[in-house]
Amino acid sequence: MIMTTARNLAPATGRLGILTPGLGAVASTFIAGVIAARNAGEAPIGSLTQNARIRLGERSENRNPLIKEFVPLADLNDLVFGGWDPISPNVLEAAETAGVLRPEDLAPLSGELEGIVGMDAVFDQKWVSRLEGVRVKTAPTKWELAEAVMADIENFRRENDCERLVMVWCASTEAFHEADPVHESIESFEAGLKANDPAISPSQIYSYAALQSRVPFANGAPNFAVDLPCMIELAERNQVPIAGKDFKTGQTLVKTILAPGLKARMLGMSGWFSTNILGNRDGEVLDAPENFKSKEVSKLGVLDTILQPGEYPNLYGDLDHVVRINYYKPRGDDKEGWDNIDIFGWMGYPMQLKVNFLCKDSILAAPLVLDLALFMDLAQRAGAFGVQEWLSFYFKAPESANLEVAPEHDIFIQQIKLKNTLREWMGEEPVTHSEA
Repeated sequence: MIMTTARNLAPATGRLGILTPGLGAVASTFIAGVIAARNAGEAPIGSLTQNARIRLGERSENRNPLIKEFVPLADLNDLVFGGWDPISPNVLEAAETAGVLRPEDLAPLSGELEGIVGMDAVFDQKWVSRLEGVRVKTAPTKWELAEAVMADIENFRRENDCERLVMVWCASTEAFHEADPVHESIESFEAGLKANDPAISPSQIYSYAALQSRVPFANGAPNFAVDLPCMIELAERNQVPIAGKDFKTGQTLVKTILAPGLKARMLGMSGWFSTNILGNRDGEVLDAPENFKSKEVSKLGVLDTILQPGEYPNLYGDLDHVVRINYYKPRGDDKEGWDNIDIFGWMGYPMQLKVNFLCKDSILAAPLVLDLALFMDLAQRAGAFGVQEWLSFYFKAPESANLEVAPEHDIFIQQIKLKNTLREWMGEEPVTHSEA
């Protein structure tokens, strides 16, 4: 929901604090990358907010400013970082443990990274069975844990002299759990916090604390954190933006690029087999079946929405879509994804595509954290609140602002939605690409 137009938005002033539950591979890579980029005076690669241009008006007008010059985003020099972690005491140690960045890249940043000290985390091993938390908050009830997180938020705001805050979930994938009656309303959720309801996960405690603190919350994992009736209600009541879920990085990024192209040419598809090997903390967590289930649900939802088998049963009505993830410790953060795509064309003749993507998962995720933080802050200042569907570009399982309509997964349509939202907020006409 948007209450005002952003045409008269003033420039972003003061410090913007970016809080991340989880300081592991993704968060530490993100923080180190932003610090390195601003030290070098360079735009971090992979970030739309820092590198992409946006067309305004007709092509013949040749108006193509950078997005960061078109909309009043926070400047990289005004960002400050903080977060919670159940294992690492500071961002430097988290980065060294994750092993994503080379020692020679971390060395010039070590002083700043070591100075970003993690707060004790809300952690429950029931939700991530393969991890053991050692820097963990304790309290008699989940209600008091939520209060402790809210106190952390306010302390961070005050100590770092932050004008505004955003929160982006960068911690592990939690065990799969369907929404329960406790999630139906704010009242039922708050009663559940006080009663230590077992269906309330750590990520939900963080999202509740953020929204009660009027801090925008973006969910980078497939957990049920903000896509719950109680959180949507709370976001709208407190007029706070929310977005999620699950960063669209490696294999799913490729899937949402290839599938729209195959569908655009009306080529049929009988199967898409995807498997991954991953060795970092995320891979270890996902090796547990209950945690993989959360990721599997997130990954499997992509193709149905893009291919619309109900509309095109002869082309996609009998699609066999399989997803696997295997923990392989030597791979570290260098995830490898294999895809076998069985397609068919004229007169039903079969063909195949095979994709081998050797990617660095956290390198792909880090610019998403930056963009989401800056865009969520912009949305807050624009008077937008509730589900920010225009940010579906960044997620495997994006939320829909209209619960009766499925979210869009086609990355090219998602990009148009994102840019047209910015155009409309700034008083420019949407670009339809029509030549009529």
